[in-house]
Amino acid sequence: MLVKKAVVTSAAPNQNTLPLQRLVDRDGCEKTALQMIVEEVEAAGVEEIAVIIQPGDAAAYAKAAGAHLGLLRFIEQPAPLGYGDALLRAQEFTAGEPFLHLVGDHLYLSGDQRRCAQQLIEVATEFDCAVSAVQATRENRLPLFGVVSGTHLPRRDRLYEITRAIEKPTPTQAEQELLTAGLRAGYYLGFFGMHVLTPAVLDILAELQARPDSSSPTLSDAVSHLINRERYLALSIDGTRYNIGVKYGLLIAQLAFGLAGADRDQILTELLELMATRQMGGGHA
Repeated sequence: MLVKKAVVTSAAPNQNTLPLQRLVDRDGCEKTALQMIVEEVEAAGVEEIAVIIQPGDAAAYAKAAGAHLGLLRFIEQPAPLGYGDALLRAQEFTAGEPFLHLVGDHLYLSGDQRRCAQQLIEVATEFDCAVSAVQATRENRLPLFGVVSGTHLPRRDRLYEITRAIEKPTPTQAEQELLTAGLRAGYYLGFFGMHVLTPAVLDILAELQARPDSSSPTLSDAVSHLINRERYLALSIDGTRYNIGVKYGLLIAQLAFGLAGADRDQILTELLELMATRQMGGGHA
């Protein structure tokens, strides 16, 4: 399996401005979140990237892309019809090829010399199938993510054969249907915001969307059907996802990248001074 294309979904009404936010990357350089996502993808060997956007956002995204603009194609989602519809907008772009999919409101920090996307693509290439990146996720955060369960592959500690997928389950539902052996109590395999998908996933999304009684299908809906058609794996990534669309998400992501990078000592010093000031009451007006 060759993965040379990527699709970044960034058209949700409350998320479309997030990739335009500026942060300082671990190399100490200021970048937009979109630039950081593109660098993640490009380092994994991807050559073409489609970004699904709201109508009228292309100019802002082109500016935010900076020097990476030549890699990108912007595809509009005319109406806010959900995640599945957004992915289907890229069907012509993917042209029947497997592709890397990322969400536009997550940033990724690897704990390995390889970036997170590279780890994922290597597994998809080795096993020639769809693979979703996952991360052990506390039950109180399940309403933010799709969740899967599965069984360990022999001699592959971080790799699972997926048997079940549910979009944003309740903790009770997760406890009943999504337990995965080996995880700590109260933890589940939550989507990492990064997948290698096969053309069958888009075919399934189209089928689900065409049903008369269909609401907007999600990726979790599609992959729950994929399990019965193709092999589908989950890789527990050596790294961390940061959802910049939640409260303090940008702040936490910025701290994580700063503490992992060239400005670590400066940030630690500033944090210690801030904490000392607050403890002494110096932060009050």
